[in-house]
Amino acid sequence: MEQKRQAARVSLAFLIASTITLGMLTLAIVLVAQSYRGMEQAKVTAAAATARQFAISVDDRINAITQPPSTALAVLRHDTLNRLPSLEQRLQRLPVIADVLASSRIVSAVYAGYDNGDFLLFRKVHSSGSLQFPDAPGNARYLLQSLERNGQKRRGVWRFYNEALDLLEHRVLEHYDYDPRTRPWYQNALAGDVLQLSTPYVFFTTQETGLTLSQGAANTPGTVLGIDVTVTDLGDQLAELKQTPGSRLAIMSETGELLADANRHTESDDLLTLAMHIGNTPGIHRFEHQGRAWYGMTEPLETLPGEALSIVVAIPSDELLADVWAALARQTTIASAIALLLLILGWFLGRQVGKPLERLTNRVSNLSQFRFDTQVRSESHIREASELGIALDDMARTIRSFQSIATVLNRGQDLNQLLRDILDQIIAIVSQQRGAIYLFNSHQQQLDLAVDRGLELPTRLSHIPSNADDNDIIRQLRSHITGHPVFAILRNRRKKLIGALIIEMEHGSHTHLSDDLIVFVDEIAGSAAVAIETRELIESQQALLDGIIRLVAGAIDAKSPYTGAHCERVPRLAQMLTEVAEHATEGPFADFRMTEDERYEFHLAAWLHDCGKITSPEYVVDKSVKLETIYNRIHEIRTRFEVLHRDADIHYLNTCLAGGDPEQAAREKEARQARLQSDFAFLANANLGSEAMSDNDVTRIREIAAQTWQRHFSDRVGLSRDEQQALTGIPEQSLPATEPLLADHPWHLRPWGDRVPPVQRDDPRNRWGFDMTLPKHACNRGELHNLTIQYGTLSEEERFRINEHIVQTICMLDALPLPDRLANVPRLAGTHHERMDGQGYPYGLRGEDMSIPERIMAIADIFEALTAVDRPYKKGKTLSEALSIMDKMAQQGHIDPEVFRLFVSSGTYRRYGEQHLDAGQMDTVDESLFMKR
Repeated sequence: MEQKRQAARVSLAFLIASTITLGMLTLAIVLVAQSYRGMEQAKVTAAAATARQFAISVDDRINAITQPPSTALAVLRHDTLNRLPSLEQRLQRLPVIADVLASSRIVSAVYAGYDNGDFLLFRKVHSSGSLQFPDAPGNARYLLQSLERNGQKRRGVWRFYNEALDLLEHRVLEHYDYDPRTRPWYQNALAGDVLQLSTPYVFFTTQETGLTLSQGAANTPGTVLGIDVTVTDLGDQLAELKQTPGSRLAIMSETGELLADANRHTESDDLLTLAMHIGNTPGIHRFEHQGRAWYGMTEPLETLPGEALSIVVAIPSDELLADVWAALARQTTIASAIALLLLILGWFLGRQVGKPLERLTNRVSNLSQFRFDTQVRSESHIREASELGIALDDMARTIRSFQSIATVLNRGQDLNQLLRDILDQIIAIVSQQRGAIYLFNSHQQQLDLAVDRGLELPTRLSHIPSNADDNDIIRQLRSHITGHPVFAILRNRRKKLIGALIIEMEHGSHTHLSDDLIVFVDEIAGSAAVAIETRELIESQQALLDGIIRLVAGAIDAKSPYTGAHCERVPRLAQMLTEVAEHATEGPFADFRMTEDERYEFHLAAWLHDCGKITSPEYVVDKSVKLETIYNRIHEIRTRFEVLHRDADIHYLNTCLAGGDPEQAAREKEARQARLQSDFAFLANANLGSEAMSDNDVTRIREIAAQTWQRHFSDRVGLSRDEQQALTGIPEQSLPATEPLLADHPWHLRPWGDRVPPVQRDDPRNRWGFDMTLPKHACNRGELHNLTIQYGTLSEEERFRINEHIVQTICMLDALPLPDRLANVPRLAGTHHERMDGQGYPYGLRGEDMSIPERIMAIADIFEALTAVDRPYKKGKTLSEALSIMDKMAQQGHIDPEVFRLFVSSGTYRRYGEQHLDAGQMDTVDESLFMKR
């Protein structure tokens, strides 16, 4: 069969020369034979095609002209204009009607008829290119015609408006008597619920000829809306369809009445004469008129069914075929020149092209055998190139396969999908169907089947040492597969075993396993091995990073019992809320979407949002009473009260021993001790910080502090180095020393020294843009200073240390060598204490400066803190309590109200509660309370 195909081929040189010679002879004969009538036939063909297409264009244009008014009428029939009972109320809808008139130049009037005889018509003063009402005010743009009742009589009222719908003139027409209910457009519309199109008629007021589109109002029986379209305007629209200057277009009725004319300056009888020549017979008609040849046709107007209207088209022959004549002349000249040139060069070129194409065929055949160093220089479609065509097909397929596998290797993200894509592409390159990939498990010393395409291999091959030779591995693989497999052992850059590739060669010549094929598969497998190694490294690094992040977050939560699992729950809640925002299809989050990199960036930031707390002192984070440092100093104060209590006993005994009145002394002692009990109880309660402290409470604390006691032991022994440094420069009192019951001593203060944090805006070290108020001292442990804290248990210095964890979070994360795709992690993690009103920290950002993920992080952090049940110092809020607090925060400019409403409306708060809250906290929430603002 192959020999027969070889025999059927002809020489390239002979084929070129004979084809050119025969072609030139045939061309010459055809040109001579067709020279007599070819031109006439071309004109007829061109005229027929042009006229037919022209008729379709006219029909489409008529449909386009009537469609906008129909659409406007469909909208108006739902307008409130139909239901308003009085003219004054209907006048409020004039802007809507004016928009309909202004939207189309062919619409001349919009009107409404009511079942009680009321009539309202709003029209253009200028229509059909002329002024329809010469007595209208000079700047009048619209005219409103209406009927008003005066007792039993009705009178017409005309109102002229300018373009801004300002009333210019109010004109009363006593004898204007028009009843819309008697008009055909009204009656036809009531008879059916569909759009009605009237036959052409003369309009009542302007005496123009036109069409009326009418339809009953929706849900308002007895009310009909109408729109007038002038025939003159239709003629203007038809004029735009003229193909040549001398073309004639007209719309005519069944009786021969001229309804629209695209040539206003052409006499009507001229058009009627042309129509008579054309007639009503379908097809193209050629006729003579006034010494000029014409082509014409008539077609029914399908956009106005039932009206028996027709489009009449007539085009002058010389105008229609002017370009054809010119093109034919140019083509004849060029064809003659080319024919002469090719006749001379045919034999010469045919003899010179054959041999290079033969050499090119051999080179391209090498390409199809996976030798890609061969260059392709030309193409051919002749006999010698039949093998070349096959080779080019193979080459194109091979190149496309290389491109595909390169894309897979470079862009693959998921390891499992990458392995499947690699195997599919390699199988496609070698034109096979079955294959498999094993991955090496170094811990188990085995090959695990990762991808299998039809080979049905074992899921694992055991006892494969990591230093095994390639041939040993291939022998073990070959024992599990028959046929003609090709094996490629996958090794990474360090020559470590990572897997094996198997391809079953069962189609084509490759079943013979040529050396070129084996080398090719091995090279491709090497590239795949590098890609697999890279993907595994990326995934392991990703897993390591996630593990370290969870390790840090867990360490922070474990550092203090007061934080519980805060660092773990906030990311989960934040992720739930971002997913809801991304799925929103309307509202402020309709366009919010995150890429995979942005989601991972937000994921890291959420897990690390409190990593700065690792630097916060535990006694500050855990501080539950005002006097707490490493321990609760209320015990020191209690000891002093015990001393004073005992001093009262001693004073009583000394008075009795000195001969004083025992009863008086006893009363003084009891009063003194009762006062001490009351004062200490007051101080102990103030230490809790559960209520706001008033000015009177502060005054009483200072009065209690003014009491004195005797110290008989030195306060300079047994001190730490930090305490000794705090006492530097302060002279020691002689013993016994009289001291106040409570005091703010100089050694209670700790200066910043050289460890001033860079949080002030004017600090040159502040490259992050922080804007926070720095306390005067790093620490103030004064007893009065702490006991007189107005709200809560934290002093100004301690609150700053708590807030500073955000600064430390940003500084720590900013110091990490994060890649560009994670560059926003420090900011996302460090802005969850910013406020919408700019009163937050550490940057003092306003709402417009914060992204949606940042606002989501703030809400997740607050809600978790309010509802957490593992805080020893407080009880977890119920859902309704937490949402009520956050609702106030939204109103006060603390959190974003839009994100809060999304948080509530999406039910995210409840889904989170079902996973992390106690059953007692899951109360019923009235979401409407939080959605109405």
